[in-house]
Amino acid sequence: MSIAVVTDSTAYLPPGYAERYAVRSVGLHVSVDGAGSVAESGFGPGELARAFDRKHRVTTSGATPAELAKAYRAALDAGAEGVVSVHLSRRLSGTWDAARLAARDVDPQRVRVVDSRSTAMGLGFSVLAAAACAESGGDLSAVEGSAALAAERTTTLFSVQTLEYLRRGGRIGAATALLGTALAIKPLLHVHEGRIEALEKVRTTTRAMTRLLEVACRAAGSGPVAVAVHHLAAPQRAEQLAAKLRDQLPDAELVVSEVGAVIGAHIGPGAVGVVVLPGGWQNPR
Repeated sequence: MSIAVVTDSTAYLPPGYAERYAVRSVGLHVSVDGAGSVAESGFGPGELARAFDRKHRVTTSGATPAELAKAYRAALDAGAEGVVSVHLSRRLSGTWDAARLAARDVDPQRVRVVDSRSTAMGLGFSVLAAAACAESGGDLSAVEGSAALAAERTTTLFSVQTLEYLRRGGRIGAATALLGTALAIKPLLHVHEGRIEALEKVRTTTRAMTRLLEVACRAAGSGPVAVAVHHLAAPQRAEQLAAKLRDQLPDAELVVSEVGAVIGAHIGPGAVGVVVLPGGWQNPR
């Protein structure tokens, strides 16, 4: 059985991986000051940084049912016997709901939708797990199950310079954002059951990076592990963190990348994150 894997643009897969595993991606959207939205692929981190510098308001929106249905039909028309569509957390975006509507419209028996309960490579590892299962000949249920298992096993952590961007986007409460700003806290956050929640309150960026390292290593356990380090406009801190992770996790498959505008609009410049999947995406444990 040939199963196609579809995701959205916030998976931020490493270069070449989508092509290698024939993963189809549907773009989320970015809007500046309420103007017409553009696909994330046409509005990168550089454009986002310039918008922030000019004090523009950047908002985001999910993929539409029509866009997702188009991707499903294209996969089925190309010969796939089924589609597994894996997306960022339904608690963070309406894309999962749109995917469910699209699946119902196209063929609910042949299109399955998985909530990764995360985003960035927290989503990406689930996508790659599904794609690896599909490549090995897994049927629709097996591919769906591989994505769900990876989602269950993944830990997503990040630190931001300010909670203001999350507050503006409605991803975190105003009271929490006010507290973080008032006390100059550099909060350590995680994605828990699909929601962004505070993990620890840390007062300095240096301490936040230390705790990211410690918590990520604890989540990794021993043996093989897949790790992604993300950042927005903080390449030096991301590379320093990645180097320390490589030292402490010698069996890790590790990638470093800058997030795109959709996630970047909510975490703000200077944010650094780590995603950990014990066992790796080909064999999550």
